[in-house]
Amino acid sequence: QVQLVESGGGLVQAGGSLRLSCAASGRSFSNYAMGWFRQAPGKEREFVATIGSGGFTYSADSVKGRFTISRDNPKTTVYLQMNSLKPEDTAVYYCAAETSGVPTTDIEKYDYWGQGTQVTVSS
Repeated sequence: QVQLVESGGGLVQAGGSLRLSCAASGRSFSNYAMGWFRQAPGKEREFVATIGSGGFTYSADSVKGRFTISRDNPKTTVYLQMNSLKPEDTAVYYCAAETSGVPTTDIEKYDYWGQGTQVTVSS
C-alpha cells in the first residue's frame, strides 16, 4: 500500500507561482512513475504531467513551458513547480503513483492517489 499526501496548494494571483509537493510512503518510490492530475469544478480529471522512474518527463500542452515536474527519490517526494499561473489553472490537484515505473498520461494506469490540494488562481 502506498500513501500519497499532497501539499502546497493555495490562493495566488494570475502570473504567480506555486510549488506542489507529494510525499509518498513506501520503500519502492524510486521504481514508480508519478503523475499530477487536476480536476476543475464540473469537469473531468485531466492529466497535467508525469515523470518516470528513469526521470523522463512529459507535460500536457496546456502547461508546457509553465509547469515542471520533478522528483527527489531519497525524500520520496514528487514536485510540481507551477509558474505563470492562469485562472484556468484553478482546480484540485492530485498526485498519483504508477507502480510499473512507466510514465503515462492514462489516468486508468495509476494505482494510488492522494487526496488532492486546492489551487485557486485569481484574475
